[in-house]
Amino acid sequence: MNTKLIIKARDSLMTWIRKVTHPHLMNVRKRKAKAFFGSLIRYVFLFGLCFVILFPTIQQIMMALRAPEDVNNPAVIWIPQNWSVMNIRIAAMLLDYRNALVNTFKLSIVSMLLQLASTALAGYAFSRLRFKGSDLLFFMVILTIIIPPQALSLAQYLYFRDLRLIGREGSIYLMSGLGMGIRSGIFIYIFRSFFRGLPRELEESAMIDGASVFRTFWNVMLPNARGAMVTVGLFSFVWQWNDAYYVKIFEVSTADFPLLTMRLINAAEGMYAALFYTGGLRLIGQDVWANPLFLALISNVAALLMMLPLLIMYLFVQKQFVESIERTGIVG
Repeated sequence: MNTKLIIKARDSLMTWIRKVTHPHLMNVRKRKAKAFFGSLIRYVFLFGLCFVILFPTIQQIMMALRAPEDVNNPAVIWIPQNWSVMNIRIAAMLLDYRNALVNTFKLSIVSMLLQLASTALAGYAFSRLRFKGSDLLFFMVILTIIIPPQALSLAQYLYFRDLRLIGREGSIYLMSGLGMGIRSGIFIYIFRSFFRGLPRELEESAMIDGASVFRTFWNVMLPNARGAMVTVGLFSFVWQWNDAYYVKIFEVSTADFPLLTMRLINAAEGMYAALFYTGGLRLIGQDVWANPLFLALISNVAALLMMLPLLIMYLFVQKQFVESIERTGIVG
């Protein structure tokens, strides 16, 4: 009886060994192991990359939600000991946040619409309307991308001074509407490349039906350029939102028309004076505002408040933005 059991166990063991050592099964296990370790390495790399990218934003959020008194506590590094929105209130007072937010949004959205209209029309003209000297004009458009804006700032300032537009947002609108806004050359190039990729049969069909050049552009070509419009619109809005160069040269940000970028720059250059004049120092004790780390903390919170609307906007348009980037063929 015992001999039969031993023989049966030996046969079962030998059968299991043959199955385990079968070449096909070994190849399957090797492929599964490679796929598992490949996925593990990929996820670890992506997690580390996301952490590196999100680390500054997470750190700023944690700083914004700590109490001002925690700045004097060396034990508080990441998680606040006392949760508070006082830093956000002080930063909002420093930026005149409500008025500056409305004005910045107005300036960015109007500039974006004017940039879309002017650069789309110019891009269509360069792609379809061939005329003598068009290549030379397009070369000059490319030069606007290469030449730094500082080289043209003096001439632009004198021009807008003669038009009495210094100190008014109309200077930004005029530049955007005439195709000379922030990086308008890049937008013209994007539209030109996109329109050149559309089939000519669309225009020919419209012209056979009696449509004019502008009506063909407006009713036929522009609706098919939705991907390019989304790309140009988002880039134009974000770059105008973060612009500090042109609004400083043309003195657009004033006491009656504050902008987030200039309020942040002015506050960063004289944080203590800005807190004093806005009344932020009355909300905290001297032992807090006398600490230089607190002044840096408020500057970081103010920067977070400035970019917060852009982060919220990106959450809603990220799908359309990625699709538009793929359609327009922007790389790098």
